[in-house]
Amino acid sequence: MASRQAHPFLGEEKLLSQRQLIEAEYLPNSETWVACNQDKPVGFIGLMGKFIGGLFVDPGVQGLGVGRLLVTHALTLKGSLELEVYAANENAVCFYSRLGFSEVSRRKQDDEGLPFENLRMRLAG
Repeated sequence: MASRQAHPFLGEEKLLSQRQLIEAEYLPNSETWVACNQDKPVGFIGLMGKFIGGLFVDPGVQGLGVGRLLVTHALTLKGSLELEVYAANENAVCFYSRLGFSEVSRRKQDDEGLPFENLRMRLAG
């Protein structure tokens, strides 16, 4: 649900293939931290070293500080962070900018060579 809201420009087929990739490759190979509210998971961050492979927050609690809490925790652990975000995901770009991330590079295509512009962003601790 959160991914569909954040990435409607990708289309259902690409979202499904990304979900399968996340489940099969990223989650088993990442350091994952889960935020809970009353023992119910409401968000998670997946780290591959200092790289944020994914940050997702339940749409019902977005805007309440869960994402900020997860990023702050990751920054405390790692000292600095990097990530890639779709340029068309304006809410995420604004969120990361508010947290102090700055753009370090930009590419016109995603990892599959499709025309979805990506921003590389970095946050120093």
